[in-house]
Amino acid sequence: MAASGNKQYSWLDGKFIAADSANVQILTHSLQYASGVFDGLRAYKTAKGTAVFRLNEHIARLFNSAKIYDIEIPYTAKELAQATLSLIKRNNLESCYIRPFVFYNDNKIGLSPIGKKVSVFIAAVPFGAYFASGKEKGISCRISSWRRINSSIMPPEAKASGNYANSILANVEARKAGADEAIMLSIDGSVAEGSAENIFLVQDGKLVTPSKDSDILQGITRDSILKIAQNMGLETEQRKVHAEELYTSQELFFTGTASEVTSIIKVDSKKIGSGKPGPITKMLAEKYSEVVLGSDTEFGGWLTYL
Repeated sequence: MAASGNKQYSWLDGKFIAADSANVQILTHSLQYASGVFDGLRAYKTAKGTAVFRLNEHIARLFNSAKIYDIEIPYTAKELAQATLSLIKRNNLESCYIRPFVFYNDNKIGLSPIGKKVSVFIAAVPFGAYFASGKEKGISCRISSWRRINSSIMPPEAKASGNYANSILANVEARKAGADEAIMLSIDGSVAEGSAENIFLVQDGKLVTPSKDSDILQGITRDSILKIAQNMGLETEQRKVHAEELYTSQELFFTGTASEVTSIIKVDSKKIGSGKPGPITKMLAEKYSEVVLGSDTEFGGWLTYL
């Protein structure tokens, strides 16, 4: 948490500014047309001080998202990584969520972004659990009627603002139906992901997750859990997943920077497994916490200390 009374800052185009003065024009291209790209990172308080989890991988994904959308970021990856660390220090945060955002900063109406100014903004804010009781009790989900975008429509591998209109539709539908989150299917009916999370199934002790050809975002937390699971001796499989497999799996859980490892205990009207977070989910969630909090040396290279 930030120290009480401390002025909070954001980083915009190479300068630290008061967080409440970070403004753009209403006609900014990326607000009107959702043409920005972004990423999401977490920093954690560890015994050795505050550390950002997989900083370099997140910054690399930001640059990949920009490349897919043909946006030239006017800074290097090293500069943005250093700006992130400096911002956390300046805001005196021990743990936080970090949001770098690359956008077209121009107030002229017109669809084409060519020639418009590209700005980079970074926020670092206190952030708790994404799902209030998800870690301890698990959450409920609903299979969405909205299908996940695919590469013939929009690039799902980019973490782009416009892509999330698809996710918002699914999330709102699920929430209005009384569920905590949506599960989205690909156009072919196979399981893709949540509205903002990757999904894992436990089947007879094996960890299964939708493969890259299931129109998923290549989640960094997803990659972390796969590597952690393999290191713990669990069998893992990445493949197409049929929707009905969700109902018959012994355990289900989401992964993501915000959601971390969150158990899913109900899909539609069906109880998953025992209806409580399962042993493999809990084991992986505990190990993930050890990794991000710096108490596991096996994956210590994933932490960048301030």
